[in-house]
Amino acid sequence: MDTGIFIMRVLFGLAIASHGAQKLSNWFGGYGIKKTGGFFEALGFRPGTLFATAAGLSETGGGLLIAVGLFTPIGTAAVLSAMLVAMFSVHVKNGFFAADNGIELPFLYAVAAVGIALTGAGTISLDGLLGFNSLFKPYVVAGLLVISVFGSAVTLSTRRGIVAAPSKS
Repeated sequence: MDTGIFIMRVLFGLAIASHGAQKLSNWFGGYGIKKTGGFFEALGFRPGTLFATAAGLSETGGGLLIAVGLFTPIGTAAVLSAMLVAMFSVHVKNGFFAADNGIELPFLYAVAAVGIALTGAGTISLDGLLGFNSLFKPYVVAGLLVISVFGSAVTLSTRRGIVAAPSKS
């Protein structure tokens, strides 16, 4: 079971970290902070570069923490928060499927983050190596996930002046 958790954690963590790095830089075909900030402005998040940086750091930092299995519940909470904001600010109006720019991709990222949070990093992780797995009791993990949901709701409540049909390019 630990091997399965390890593979899931590393591949998911690197995928979401790459997703965030696209916001922070031109890596992996990304738009970088300035263009991503403009997109966030169109979504009603002001200042856009601040929100783009926060989203990029949540995804990149959270993804890297998940990949190496260090403070895993904190990394999963960061990713969950970013994905909830993405689902409700960009994708929900388009339905479920990714082919229609629906919530499918951020939903799956959010589900994976919650699943890893509830399962734990496993023994093949820095949390396991350093003895941190025992720090993350179920009530701590649940609390972090609740804080994540609350934080994303607060973030969504700050939106103002939404511009119709925002485009990343």
